[in-house]
Amino acid sequence: MCLVLWYILLSNFVYVKHFLVSKNLTLLVNTSTYARITMTDFVKKNQIENNWLLINAENIVVGRLAAYISKALRGKNKSQFTPHMDNGDFVVVTNIEKIKFTGKKFKNKKYYRHTGHPGGIKTTTPNFLMNKKPEEILKLAVKRMLPGGPLAKKQLSKLKIYKGSTHPHEAQNIKVIDFAKMNKKNKRLIN
Repeated sequence: MCLVLWYILLSNFVYVKHFLVSKNLTLLVNTSTYARITMTDFVKKNQIENNWLLINAENIVVGRLAAYISKALRGKNKSQFTPHMDNGDFVVVTNIEKIKFTGKKFKNKKYYRHTGHPGGIKTTTPNFLMNKKPEEILKLAVKRMLPGGPLAKKQLSKLKIYKGSTHPHEAQNIKVIDFAKMNKKNKRLIN
């Protein structure tokens, strides 16, 4: 008498086939069970914990900083990321007037917007925005990295951008992020 056991894995099912072989008798038993699926628990409203992050934008590349900030605002840097909840952190950015671009983007990049009227397309460049509203450069970059909708607007409101090194959020327990030391490509000295 011989017992043979076969396991066949197909997508979400586990097929187990037992063959019991005797001299003149063959018995086939076919049993199947679902594979175990484990999911991360969704965060509840009372479990949400918003941290405060401080980033100094002096000589930092705009796109790299915007990518990091958008992940922090959405909460993707946390283990319990929930796509439909506002689980992200507050981000405070200082020294925004000293932010840098790579390549020739500072002069050649164009930001487009439309007034809603025929022929109402308007363009501006980072060079022009740096003189008028330097915080708008980073805000536009982060806004375009967030998904559209009311949740993204709520998450974008957690981004606080300031000229100079001072900010009014000293009362919060702010964690300082040294973004320039995370990667050598994050920092650029020449614009």
